[in-house]
Formats: sequence, C-alpha cells, structure tokens
Amino acid sequence: MLASNPQTVPPDARVDLLIVGGGVNGTGIARDAVGRGASVMLVEKDDLAGHTSSASTKLIHGGLRYLEYYEFRLVREALIERERLLKIAPHIIWPIRFVLPHSKLVRPAWLLRLGLFLYDHLCPRMTLPKTESVRFDRHISGRAIRDDYARGFIYSDARVLDSRLVVLNAMDARDRGADIRTHTRLVGATRHADHWEAVIEDADGARQTVHARILVNAAGPWVADMLHNTLKLQTSKNVRLVKGSHIVVPRLYDGDHAYILQNPDKRIVFAIPYEQDFTMIGTTDIPFESDPNRVEIDADETRYLCDSVSRYFRTPVKPDDVVWAWSGVRPLYDDAAKDASAVTRDYVLDVDTSGGAAILSIFGGKITTFRKLAEHAIEKLAPLMPVLGKPSWTGTQPLPGGDLGAGGFDGAVARLRTQAGFLDQATAERLVRSYGSCAYLIVGDAATRETMGEDFGAGLTAREIDYLMAQEWVRCADDLLWRRSKLGLHIAPEQAARVEAYIAQRRQSGVPAQPASTGTLSAA
Repeated sequence: MLASNPQTVPPDARVDLLIVGGGVNGTGIARDAVGRGASVMLVEKDDLAGHTSSASTKLIHGGLRYLEYYEFRLVREALIERERLLKIAPHIIWPIRFVLPHSKLVRPAWLLRLGLFLYDHLCPRMTLPKTESVRFDRHISGRAIRDDYARGFIYSDARVLDSRLVVLNAMDARDRGADIRTHTRLVGATRHADHWEAVIEDADGARQTVHARILVNAAGPWVADMLHNTLKLQTSKNVRLVKGSHIVVPRLYDGDHAYILQNPDKRIVFAIPYEQDFTMIGTTDIPFESDPNRVEIDADETRYLCDSVSRYFRTPVKPDDVVWAWSGVRPLYDDAAKDASAVTRDYVLDVDTSGGAAILSIFGGKITTFRKLAEHAIEKLAPLMPVLGKPSWTGTQPLPGGDLGAGGFDGAVARLRTQAGFLDQATAERLVRSYGSCAYLIVGDAATRETMGEDFGAGLTAREIDYLMAQEWVRCADDLLWRRSKLGLHIAPEQAARVEAYIAQRRQSGVPAQPASTGTLSAA
C-alpha cells in the first residue's frame, strides 16, 4: 500500500538509536535494529544513497584482488554474503560471469589459477558456476579482445543496483517502524550519562530535539568530521578518503559477460554491460583530500580508464566516447598503507562509552558486506541495549520486492505482462528489475497504457513517479533519474525537465516529503 501522511513526531522524540547517515551501512543497521524491536530514527542530510553508496562499481563480489593483500577473512565473508544477498534481493542482485584475460606482463598464470581456486572455495555451498579456463579463439568473449591475449579465465560474481539496495533497506526499516528522515541533518548533540540530546534540522530549517540512548555515526566520508567537529569528541581512529571514478561509453561488445582487466600498475579495471546500450568502465583509486560534497572525475582518470580498456579491446576507447561519468569517495579505515589501492576494504566498528552514552562509529566497509557489518554493529551494541540481543534475522528475510515467486525473475516478468498486457517486454523487465514484486503495486488496476498517466519517455509514467514519491522519498528529478533508476541515460533533457516539473507540481499538491512509517516509535 502507498504511504499517505507523514508520521507525526512529538517535539521531543525519544528513540533507542539515532543513526546519522543514509547510505548502505546506516540503512542496513536501521533495518536490523528495528527488526529486533529497537526504536530507530535515521537522518540523512541529502538523499538516500546520495554519495558513496550510489557511486560503486555496482557489484556484489568477494574482491578477487584483495587476496593479494591476504584479506582472506574479508573475501570469505563477502563471498558468503554474496550468496545470501542473491537470495534476499534477486530482483536487484543477479549473477554475472567475468572474463579475466591473462597478461604475461602483470601476473603469472599460476598465480591467477591459485587466486581463482581460493575464490571458488572460500565460500561453502557456492551456488554460482565455478571458474573455467578459456581460449579466446574458441569463445564468444574473445571477439572483443585483441590478438595479444590468447587465453584467460571465466569466473562468477554478481551485479547490484546499488542505490536501490539502500532504498530497499530504508523501506523495510520504515515498514517495521523506523522513522527515516531524508534532507535532515544533525546540527549537534549533547552527551549525557545515559542518552544523547541531539538537534536535527530539516531542509526547511525546522529543528527538533531527539533523545537517543545510542548514537550511530554512519556518516561515511564525514564520519571523522562528525566526531571532531559536530560532536567535539576525540578519537585516534580516522578515515582515509579514496576517490573512485567510472565512465560510461556506448556498448563495446555483445554478450552479458563482463571483463576484469589487469593493468601494468597491477590495478584492475572492470568493463561491464550497463543499461542495455552501454558499457561501464571503472574504477580508479586516488587519494582524496577535498570536500566530499564535490567529487568529480578528472581528465587523468578518464584517460587512465580509456587506456586500460584500449590495452585489451580491439576497439579503442577515447575520452570523447564518454557519455556519462561518476565519482565517489570511499571512506576507508586509515591503516597507514602507502598505496591507496592497498588500503584495507575491511571495516572497523568503534564503540565509545568513555564520556557517557554510547556512540558507535563506522570506519570503512564495502557494499557487499553491509548486512554483515550491520549484524556486527548490533552485536557490539547488544550489551548496552538488551533488546538488540534478539537473534539475527536479516540474512533470510527478503528485501521489499524480493519475493519474486515461481520462476524467479523471468516468472515475475511474465506475470506482470499477464496483469498488464499493454507493457512491452523491455518496460516489464525494467520494472521487475527495479521493484521486484512491488512492480504489481505500480501497475495496480491500470488496464491500458493511458491509465498509467503521462508518459515521460523510456517507459516512465506518472503512476511510477507517484509511487516513487509516496514510497521511496523522491523529491526531485535527480533522485528518480540517477539514483532510484538510471533513466537519465535514456531520456532527453526536455523529458527530464518534464519529470522535474511533474514532481514539483505533485509536491505542491500535498505529496508528503517523508513517506510514513507503518509502525510507531517507542520511548527510549
């Protein structure tokens, strides 16, 4: 059902957990905690997944190259999580095969075989196809590769719609009773013996006091800034900001497989089919010391990514081919590594109770292990809050839309087209890929294409926009076209302007800025 009215919150709200940060870690912790019975409020200063969590390489993977740095525990945990996430979110996470050409100039073949053997066997009960060797003159993947590369390997990983993963966690948390506030920032907080007295401010400047037993600092690139400047706390732990950039070019090859390419500097770059008509290329690893609010790809990064692909592909890629690019800042735990590529992707959870009420700060992490990170965070907080000691549950319960039913993804698409015969195959697939079983709610009782409302191009209709505004915190066209979807790649600027105008009109007519929780907050 669509949410209707924003939740009424008293002037002084009381919650068990106040979570700062609406990325994948913050929303993952919110979902886990509220599902165990805690009262939760989450505040995010911008849109959900507005920064790092929407700027990933869109992969759920173990991190093959982390084996070189002996990160065996992290890789094993990530591979186990890959299996879990494929089951609880099969609409937004699905398998993909990676082609790894062997370059004699980078790593010997025996080392690649050893790494891939470990990759296949670190995960017990792996369901994806295991690694196979390939000769490029006998395999479809060789058609795109230059003759310099005769052999390679093919292994399995998974893809993800990263920003949708964040939103689905937030939706599930909300539907279980959490209060999710976007465009709401933490102004400051006073620490007392048994609680925090925090002041939050929304986009209109309205302020509210929140009393929270525990504060969770999931601010990503701003985790240290929050500790030092907002809360005026001292800590020896810090983050190391590393910029990762990606480019999108017109599709370079046929097939659903992706490539993992080794560079002479021993870094790797992915080339992945993207949004049907394109290829995504990334990522870079560059130390970053500027404002995380303003992160953009530079010319050197663009050339590096183009050169990386051109080194392997028959068709060279030039900077002029780039149709879109994005950059994000990874808030990695500062382990004093000299090379940005070697900085650990593992996470550190720091609980500080030295000055009174507890604060949990999250350093590092990767999107693949967000759910396990949330479990570990709850385990650390459980001694301070007994309600959190209830059994873990998020590894088996589907995220919203994840109950695809018989036949999985293809079966859900077929049922949607039966319900709404006016949908073409491509639109039905996009709706199920984005929303899973919730796609049926968007179509509802519509009997014709016209009853879906205004058509904005690429299959986007007024009814879908209404759903996104009512259920997924959409407030502007960018939220919809670049985070809830990537329809911005498929529609013209004038169509995007119509989307913006429609959203503004709907907001003026009373669509709530914050979708309502179906539960209620309990007193701390």
